[in-house]
Amino acid sequence: MPLPFLTADRAFGAADGSDDVALPFDDHDQWRRPYRPGPWRVGTAALLLLLASFVLLAAMIIAFAGALPGAAVCLLIGVMVIATALRLLRMGTWVSRNGVRRVAFFSTTTLSWDRASALRTVQQPVRWLGLPRTVQGQALVVVHPNDEPLLLLTDHDADFLSRPEAFERATDTVEAWGDEYRRG
Repeated sequence: MPLPFLTADRAFGAADGSDDVALPFDDHDQWRRPYRPGPWRVGTAALLLLLASFVLLAAMIIAFAGALPGAAVCLLIGVMVIATALRLLRMGTWVSRNGVRRVAFFSTTTLSWDRASALRTVQQPVRWLGLPRTVQGQALVVVHPNDEPLLLLTDHDADFLSRPEAFERATDTVEAWGDEYRRG
């Protein structure tokens, strides 16, 4: 049953959403993720937000019971869980006219398109869902002189696990951004 309203990722008149037409308010100067967050990332963040709601409810009950230091600790834990879920959703590869940005949980690396000499998809051992276990997979890396290649996307991370067509579409999109802005 198709729904009659439009979403931000669907162009007007596209029935299946496979048409990757830029929306009229698309601004290439702002940082944007060229793909949707994957189900593993969204599911984990949703579970963390559910846990945070229980912790905040416990903080409210403790505060009504009169133990304010315990309520403050629960409130702090709830806020930290919410911040963790939001940072988890923010992780990934972001592109703009200025360059490419790899947002990890604790760090962010930005590389301008001028410093990138090549973007390529390579076969290499990649981490499975960001855990220490490695498996053979594909990775999109940006090669820049003087430094080691910067890993942007893998087909076994939380955005693309069990979604090879989404990985191919995302790598094509990032490579297209690189081709467009490295030349000009």
